[in-house]
Amino acid sequence: MKPQKEVKISNWAAHTTTGVSVTLALLTLGLIAMIWIAATSESRRMMERIEVSVVMADDVSDERAKAICEAIEKTRFAQNAKLITRQEALDNWKEATGEDLEHVFGVNPLSPEVSFTVSAEYSTVKGMEAVRKSVSAVAGVAEVGTPDSRLIETMNSNLRRLTLGFTVLAAIMLIISFVLINNTVRLSIYSRRFTIHTMQLVGATDGFIRRPFIMANAMVGVISGLVAGGVLSAFLALCASFGMPELTVLIGWPWMGVIDGSLMAGGALICALAALLATTRHLRQDYGELFK
Repeated sequence: MKPQKEVKISNWAAHTTTGVSVTLALLTLGLIAMIWIAATSESRRMMERIEVSVVMADDVSDERAKAICEAIEKTRFAQNAKLITRQEALDNWKEATGEDLEHVFGVNPLSPEVSFTVSAEYSTVKGMEAVRKSVSAVAGVAEVGTPDSRLIETMNSNLRRLTLGFTVLAAIMLIISFVLINNTVRLSIYSRRFTIHTMQLVGATDGFIRRPFIMANAMVGVISGLVAGGVLSAFLALCASFGMPELTVLIGWPWMGVIDGSLMAGGALICALAALLATTRHLRQDYGELFK
């Protein structure tokens, strides 16, 4: 009974060591994923802050301008459409310049306006040109003001570089994590290489020998992913307490659920693959090679 107890403790210790190493690797991957999602969300928010101003013709009434505003808001490219009536335009001019145009001209010379932000899909040079043409074709629209194309192109270029940088970083971290997890699992199975050889001697098939190692390490990967996801979820829940409430908005719980599930699935897959490679290596070794 005593030898069985010692073997049991040894296996538990090996799985614990593997689990800790895998959890740390998955934590790093999960953190990179959270940063990538937050950066992507913030980039989208920046793109959706691009504002377009639509000036109506002089003979367009506030009621007609309101109808145009509602029509624009229903399009695929517009968000947060807002009507600025003649009186509101006059008040804004007076507040900005201190000049009372109605007193100077005897009437209000300003026209109603509609301002709206553009959805991220149209926040490109071609997209903005399509928006301008579409809105300009509406009866009663005199002028459509869009941001400078160079500003839009510069912003999109910077966002593409940021996305590419995070993608490369995530790929590098994935490779490093796989190497670390693979080495950890290999060391764990290396300590049981004599057990594998003994099972071969009594006639056990390769599949029968591999199965428990693969299943056990896959379970370690699932548990490690669950722990890593739990730590990251707790961090997200406490972001407001740490003075970072916007992080919860940028990432969101649906995306956090995707990250947690991916960590569990990825941990299981990587650990199972590492166990498969390690056991296959030892199954092909001769008895003399076990001492190397």
